[in-house]
Amino acid sequence: MNTTPNDICAAAKAGEYFRRIEEMYAEMDLSYYEAAGSYGFSCTGCEDNCCLTRFYHHTTIEYAYLLSGFFSLPGDRRRLYQDRAHAYNRELERTNPNNTVFRHMCPVNDAGWCALYAFRPMICRLHGIPHELSPPGRAKIFGAGCTAFENHCGETAYISFDRTPFYTGMADLERRFRMHTGLQVKFRMTVSQMLVSTQTGAL
Repeated sequence: MNTTPNDICAAAKAGEYFRRIEEMYAEMDLSYYEAAGSYGFSCTGCEDNCCLTRFYHHTTIEYAYLLSGFFSLPGDRRRLYQDRAHAYNRELERTNPNNTVFRHMCPVNDAGWCALYAFRPMICRLHGIPHELSPPGRAKIFGAGCTAFENHCGETAYISFDRTPFYTGMADLERRFRMHTGLQVKFRMTVSQMLVSTQTGAL
């Protein structure tokens, strides 16, 4: 299979993978907002905007779904976000790629609002509140909330938010999608790199 962005999106749509990822995202959102609501935590007006965080995404199915939203935008908006993505990537290349304090706004963020909010990847949906994860054959891992959460709700007792079923569900969907398409490429991209790939024509 020719691994261009358009081909990957077409394969995902034809195989009804978008329908399944929409269902998974709805489950994530419901679980997240229930837990966040129990804390009384909201991202509205957040000064520690997670869109400033450098996230790498690791599934081609999420890549395809994000690009399906991107391709639906008017041409002038796509060009604007691609220009921003190039600037983001240049800044990332200029600094140490392993610099964990790299802070640069996601190219699809417009004055605090995500232009691809409905299509945003899994980690964008789950980031912010304390969580747990149970890797196979390993002890359970607990993760803290973001800085804004710690500032506003850090003294509140932990409310269970288990990411495990979302990670395993996404891994299974990715496995089935790769089998369906024959994709072998190792995937690790920021949103900015995803947008630039639509111009280069390859992963």
